[in-house]
Amino acid sequence: MDTDQPRHDLDSLLRVMRRLRDPQRGCAWDLQQDFRSIAPATLEEAHELVEAIEQGDFVHVREELGDVLFQVIFYAQLGAELQLFDFTDIVHTLVEKLVRRHPHVFPSGDIDGVVDRSTSTSVIEVKRNWETIKQSEREARRQAGILDDIPKVLPALSRARKVQQRVARVGFDWDSETGVLAKIEEELVEYRTAQGQSQQRREEELGDLLFSCVNLARHAGIDAEAALRRSTQKFERRFGLVEQYLAEAGESLEEASLERMDELWEQVKQAGLAEPQSPV
Repeated sequence: MDTDQPRHDLDSLLRVMRRLRDPQRGCAWDLQQDFRSIAPATLEEAHELVEAIEQGDFVHVREELGDVLFQVIFYAQLGAELQLFDFTDIVHTLVEKLVRRHPHVFPSGDIDGVVDRSTSTSVIEVKRNWETIKQSEREARRQAGILDDIPKVLPALSRARKVQQRVARVGFDWDSETGVLAKIEEELVEYRTAQGQSQQRREEELGDLLFSCVNLARHAGIDAEAALRRSTQKFERRFGLVEQYLAEAGESLEEASLERMDELWEQVKQAGLAEPQSPV
């Protein structure tokens, strides 16, 4: 980290954002944007941050965190221009919510209040209190259902896990992995039975199977989204080596037989050549 140059702060970032949106001196692209147009970029930046974290690439983690922060700053500027809210409002709302949802840390609602350390709150109690508080917040927003505030734009695996976690808190859950495994076997049979039927029916049965797989991952303490992402990355690395070996042998993917690719795949797999390096 370069410490010789003057350090920019949050005020510098806010000034840059205002300049980018200045009607006379701003950036033509930035001036065309609105809430809806930059929403896809927000999702993309969040995914890039997660990827950098998983790779242990903390130089890029710092950079990607900046990109995510810029999304917040952009929304704040748009809100200010429309007289809806500004960055200060965002911070105020966030601080209020954090204090409200952590009564075991801020018992009087005072950020600087002193906590009585003679009694401690367990993680289980914290989670229970958190959900109770969130439920009261949902009711205040007229979202009485416990699933009402789960964003529909979440990746499907992540949303399935969140739905399952939410209903599990009220007791609607399997007792153990054994029950989930039995359910997966049941769903697999139903999918096989749906072969030859309509595409809609097959899609429905496959969705049920995937939902049950997410349930198994949750019971095993595994994030299905992260697990699938890592498996996909592992497949990409292995297939990349297969492609490389074919190229070194003067063969192309189009010319290589399935048997030839399978042979190279097993070589890569057995040698562990495509395994990622441990993050620092």
